[in-house]
Amino acid sequence: MLTRRDTLAIGLGASAVAMLPMAAFATPVDDAIAAFTGGADLADAGVTITAPEIAENGNTVPISVDAPGATEIAIFATGNPTPNVGRFTFGEASGSSMIATRIRLGRTQDVMAVAKMADGTYASTLVEVKVTIGGCGG
Repeated sequence: MLTRRDTLAIGLGASAVAMLPMAAFATPVDDAIAAFTGGADLADAGVTITAPEIAENGNTVPISVDAPGATEIAIFATGNPTPNVGRFTFGEASGSSMIATRIRLGRTQDVMAVAKMADGTYASTLVEVKVTIGGCGG
């Protein structure tokens, strides 16, 4: 039986949880992106990811990221146990701000690229890659 004291305790507990800042509910992906960007806002234009819509084997998924004018590109796999996939830096002698690599995906998930532009702003994009055979022990 639920007493008035129990109801009051449950209500106070729910109120306390509702008052927590949203940062308390951050995911590992959010933390990894914030570590790369310093918490800066992300623009939705300027970065292009080319990846297969369906990857038959998650162990080797080919992707390329193009971000003209970027000085750094970071790639995140939102569904992997460790979301950080790679971080690439471009110097003045770089021909273009583009990378091509193969990544491992454990299951169907979004792949996100965040680029630091030469003016210090950040841009991002993401694509969903459907994986039929998992690459991270799945």
